[in-house]
Amino acid sequence: MFRLASLAAFGVFTAVAAQAADSIVIPVPKGSSVSTTKVTYTCDRIKTLEANYINAPPTSLATIRFNREFVVMANVLAGSGARYAGDRFIWWTKGNGGSLYDLTKGEDAPPIATCTQD
Repeated sequence: MFRLASLAAFGVFTAVAAQAADSIVIPVPKGSSVSTTKVTYTCDRIKTLEANYINAPPTSLATIRFNREFVVMANVLAGSGARYAGDRFIWWTKGNGGSLYDLTKGEDAPPIATCTQD
C-alpha cells in the first residue's frame, strides 16, 4: 500500500520511510495531483501479475507483484507505450497488454512473460 502526500519539494521526488512497514510516503510538489490505478493481468508464464500505477505528473511509478516478487518501478523513456524499470525487471505496457523482461537474461532476450489485462 502506498500513501502519496502533496508537499512542496522543489520539484524533486524524495522517498521517505513511513511509520508502517507496508507503506512509503513520497512528497510531491505543492499543487500536484496524484492518481492511482490497480490492474490485474493474466500472463502466459507467471499466471497473474498485479500492477499499481501511481501518477503524479511529470513522474509515474508502478509497483508490480508476481510469483513471490514485489518490485517498485519508475517510468522510463519508451518509443511507444509505457515502460517501467525497477531492480532487474522491465515492465512494458501498450494498450491492454504488457511484457515483463528480466535484464539478467540479456538486453535482447525475449520477455519472461506476456500479459493481457483482465
